[in-house]
Amino acid sequence: QVQLVESGGGLAQPGGSLRLSCAASGFTFSNYAMSWARQAPGKGLEWVSGINADGSDTVYTNSVKGRFTISRDNAKNTVYLQMNSLKPEDTALYYCAKSGIRIVTMRLNDYDYWGQGTQVTISS
Repeated sequence: QVQLVESGGGLAQPGGSLRLSCAASGFTFSNYAMSWARQAPGKGLEWVSGINADGSDTVYTNSVKGRFTISRDNAKNTVYLQMNSLKPEDTALYYCAKSGIRIVTMRLNDYDYWGQGTQVTISS
């Protein structure tokens, strides 16, 4: 069965960095786009960044452009989110999601499997 397991969250100071990882199993990882989404306390789920199946195309929501970098290693069935220059408003539960297609979309409904999430807290 499909499994997505996130790791790498934690507490960081404003301006700091964290690197999230998502280990995937149960499907042919290299055939599907992957994304990260987040849910801040009291808010809805927000799509953050995505990468297409072969890693040649990446997309970001405006609030993280220039600060976050998504990447994938198809040999390791893992997708990453490098987060730099972190802000308190980046505090959220971060989820990894598998798309049903090869190209990146920002529509949450296009993602058919989700991980359990990893908490990111940015505070001084």
